Amino acid sequence: MRWNWQLQDWTCFQFDRARLEEAEKRLLKGSGVVVGSMQHLDNTATQHLVVQLLSQEMVQSSAIEGEVLDRASVQSSIARQLGFAADRRRSGPAEAGAAELMTDLYRNCSTPLTDQGLFAWHAMLMNGRRDLEVIGGYRQHKEAMQIISGPVHAPHIHFKAPPSQRVSAEMARFVDWYNETAPGSADPLPALERAGIAHLWFETIHPFEDGNGRLGRALAEKALAQSLETR
Repeated sequence: MRWNWQLQDWTCFQFDRARLEEAEKRLLKGSGVVVGSMQHLDNTATQHLVVQLLSQEMVQSSAIEGEVLDRASVQSSIARQLGFAADRRRSGPAEAGAAELMTDLYRNCSTPLTDQGLFAWHAMLMNGRRDLEVIGGYRQHKEAMQIISGPVHAPHIHFKAPPSQRVSAEMARFVDWYNETAPGSADPLPALERAGIAHLWFETIHPFEDGNGRLGRALAEKALAQSLETR
């Protein structure tokens, strides 16, 4: 079987843009309502809403990967990192790392994407892990990166990512595209289109040993936030 990344033109994504137009309109309209509503909230209410939204996103994103985070702990850590509260509640490594990632995304959504930024996100997300060869860097192992299910003796391979030696080059192309299609760049793309392509492209490369699902969703959120921030 040939995987998508083995095609010569695999990054030339083709889809029906017309089918996204209505969704794009709803996104822009809905975001306008939210932004307008937040302008009428006092500082305390705004801070509470920000903490709620960021913590909910990370808790749900982690749940997709089968990791259950303590919501109160994530909220406490986010509030503390944003300077909204002096809560000294101790957070577990996973909760603290997740909160740090979401806080960085919230504060720096407009900054260009870099390898170093992704490495920092990965290190935050893998906080407390001791079972990985590389934390804060792209994978280097010789074994194939596969997404599988089923019993060990008869696994079903759903997908095989590019080999580790191709990751750096593949990510260089991805990072360049991500920045070149951002709002205000030479070739900006609509919000949903860019977020969707970014997520698919990143997950295809699967550049890290673990955490690719959560980081891919963070990249999609960064893309959406950049588009909404320019409105």
